[in-house]
Amino acid sequence: TTHLYKMAAMTSTFLGSAVAAKAPVKVAAKKAVAPVASLDGLKKAAVVGVSTILLASPAFAATIKLGGDNGELGFFPNKITVAKGETVEFVNNKAFPHNVVFDEDNVPSGVNADAISHEDYLNGPGEKVTNKFDTPGTYGYYCEPHQGAGMQGTIIVQ
Repeated sequence: TTHLYKMAAMTSTFLGSAVAAKAPVKVAAKKAVAPVASLDGLKKAAVVGVSTILLASPAFAATIKLGGDNGELGFFPNKITVAKGETVEFVNNKAFPHNVVFDEDNVPSGVNADAISHEDYLNGPGEKVTNKFDTPGTYGYYCEPHQGAGMQGTIIVQ
């Protein structure tokens, strides 16, 4: 193996001050690498990376906040449209407790409003519930404790 000696310049920032140094570095002679092997490895790494991202952070069609950032009573946004089969996440934000109750008179025919409702209160910030919508149509929902204050929303599933 042939070794070459080169000067390597290094710059580092330590506590806000830039420090530069030069040092001799032993470098081995370069070997040719088959491009196919590199591409295969890259493809495998990409698949693993994408798989990890998908498993670590599920994708939601929409996230609806329960309570506005300034403490307003409402769902934000209060009207969304999603595709059939997509999942919507409801996240407790402010002015809780909240819940998500689907109106039995305002869901598509054949959908059991009780089965998709989340009547238990979300009492802390960041608490979440999700719904997957498999039946197209319009879904009306509300927050029981704040229904009288107009806390209601609509999800349209296409």
